[in-house]
Amino acid sequence: MRKVSLVFLFTVFFSTIALNAQILEPVKWAFSINQISETEFEIVADATIDENWHLYSSNIPEGGPIPTSLVLLNPDDQLEIGSLKERPEPDIQFDSTFDMELGWFAESARLVLPFVVKNAGVSVVEGYVEFMACDDEQCLPPDRIDFSLSLNGETVPQKTLETTEESIAVDEATNTVQTDSVENSTEDTKASSDSESQSHWTIFWLSFLGGFAALLTPCVFPMIPMTVSFFTKQSKTKAMGFRNAIFYGISIIVIYVILGTVVTALFGADALNALSTNPWFNLFFAALLIVFAISFFGAFEIVLPNSWVSAADKGADKGGLIGIFFMAFTLALVSFSCTGPIVGTLIVQAASVGGMAPVIGMLGFSLALALPFALFAAFPGWLNSLPKSGGWLNSVKVVLGFLELAFAFKFLSITDMVWGLHVLEREVFIAIWIAIFGALGFYLMGKIRLPHDSPMDHLPVSRMMLGLVVFAFTIYMIPGLWGAPVKLISGFPPPNNYAESPYGVGNRAPGSGGGTAPLGEDMHLGPQGIPAFDDYQKALEYAKMVDKPLLLDFTGKGCTNCRKMEDAVWSKPAVKDMISNDFVLTSLYVDFREELPEEEQYVSPVTGKKIRTVGNKWSDFQISRFQRNSQPHYVILGHDEEPLMDERGYNTDVQAYIDWLKAGLKEFEKQ
Repeated sequence: MRKVSLVFLFTVFFSTIALNAQILEPVKWAFSINQISETEFEIVADATIDENWHLYSSNIPEGGPIPTSLVLLNPDDQLEIGSLKERPEPDIQFDSTFDMELGWFAESARLVLPFVVKNAGVSVVEGYVEFMACDDEQCLPPDRIDFSLSLNGETVPQKTLETTEESIAVDEATNTVQTDSVENSTEDTKASSDSESQSHWTIFWLSFLGGFAALLTPCVFPMIPMTVSFFTKQSKTKAMGFRNAIFYGISIIVIYVILGTVVTALFGADALNALSTNPWFNLFFAALLIVFAISFFGAFEIVLPNSWVSAADKGADKGGLIGIFFMAFTLALVSFSCTGPIVGTLIVQAASVGGMAPVIGMLGFSLALALPFALFAAFPGWLNSLPKSGGWLNSVKVVLGFLELAFAFKFLSITDMVWGLHVLEREVFIAIWIAIFGALGFYLMGKIRLPHDSPMDHLPVSRMMLGLVVFAFTIYMIPGLWGAPVKLISGFPPPNNYAESPYGVGNRAPGSGGGTAPLGEDMHLGPQGIPAFDDYQKALEYAKMVDKPLLLDFTGKGCTNCRKMEDAVWSKPAVKDMISNDFVLTSLYVDFREELPEEEQYVSPVTGKKIRTVGNKWSDFQISRFQRNSQPHYVILGHDEEPLMDERGYNTDVQAYIDWLKAGLKEFEKQ
């Protein structure tokens, strides 16, 4: 293959004015032509993608986000166009918002489109690439980049727009709001950072609780007095005993943190996140949890090879700090049958967060596990306050087994949704959880007895109280079989749309009858069934008529984070009621691909791009009026079409959103 030339490099500047604070350009394109034979060529489009952003593949199922496309505009009698190729292969991940597998690229992508020249007179190939980019918090509207490439290696001059008075006016207006834009950008970045910090803290505390749960198992709890006895006998002074105890606790922490570090280093943050949504991995892990649960129930015991434990024991015999470290390592190996399932579950949960989450998770787990050993070894007199070992330890293990079994179906559910089997739909999942937690309630009440349980003459009060809590939780889940939201377990069952009755048993879709109030003229049922407009001017006229402020919702059909906001925030009754009753919702879809009539198409004075579709129109409106091009983007407007409040982007803090709506209403009442 011979490369004719790299005729030009397109660096995509989204506007002719300084809108850098809010106008994002995460994808840069370069185009070239390769010659294969006298008549065979291929267009090569190379994308460079900013960190944390991704570009969707060209192969996206119907109903998903906008796929990337490379299109040639030459007539059919000039070119015979082949099939588009993608390099490298896109990452395939399950997107719960769209309920489908989606392919995307990170860092870079190459599109290759072969074609054959049918007419010797052809010297220029024209076309465009259309694409959509998203990160973890926002999506950009579909963008179109035009190109003209010469077959003989000459650069084809690009058309440029003359600066108009209108564009200069917009430029001056933009310069006056740069400070506000930077502030908004800083607030969005801070919100993203806060969200990530909250995720890590959640992982830490869940892991910390997991460490205490592991401590109360028959593999670990009896080792506390044995460890204290060792340090009491081996330490010549109280100070030495305290030092050895602290080092022992630190050694436990180091061992488990190293485990989290190794997992992160081997797979990487992005790979861990992808692994957590991989159907085969979820199927494997579900099977593993079921095996661990059966082991916890007493059917068999899972232990590591004796040679590993023996080797660790030999290291412990060396004495000194090295011996203490190997004692901690022996604890980790011997207790694996009880701690292994908990550690595995925590690592997989941490993987879904990515980054340093596995390390943070293991820090929390090991800290909870190490603290009692270190404290009791340093202060052996406290041992008298410990409860004695007995049958209750096995009961803790069995309870953990029920929890492992319940979590296993979460991973099976992910596999079922990715493959679209519809075997484990929402109602089936909830029914299984009702059965599992119902059985746990009967176990706690002493009605079920497993192989290693001790005989029980009477029911302890603590066990009865816990049993009542489990039964209450079980009864709470029952209405979920008929469509109740059961928010206490939100995130565990499949979403409402992955169910036998998506709108609840006996209910119809909103607006399809059954007593639903008719919508006003030019309105439709928007997100969460809220009445909405999709045309700004019509919405503005209606808002003036009913004396309500406008709530602009710049969104997209393929915007994942828009759906997350609607599911996490707009679904809350307080938010839904306020938007429905106190505002005129206007959802402007920036990726709506319906062509505008020819007479309504125009060239944007801000971006210099041809506005061809309805989505282009709303995207250009967002950029020119509010200096932003990312979604979701929310603006409250008065009847003078001026913002009443600072604008908002992606942030799932429900109370903050309610406060923002209330503040907007107060400002509107002042007008």
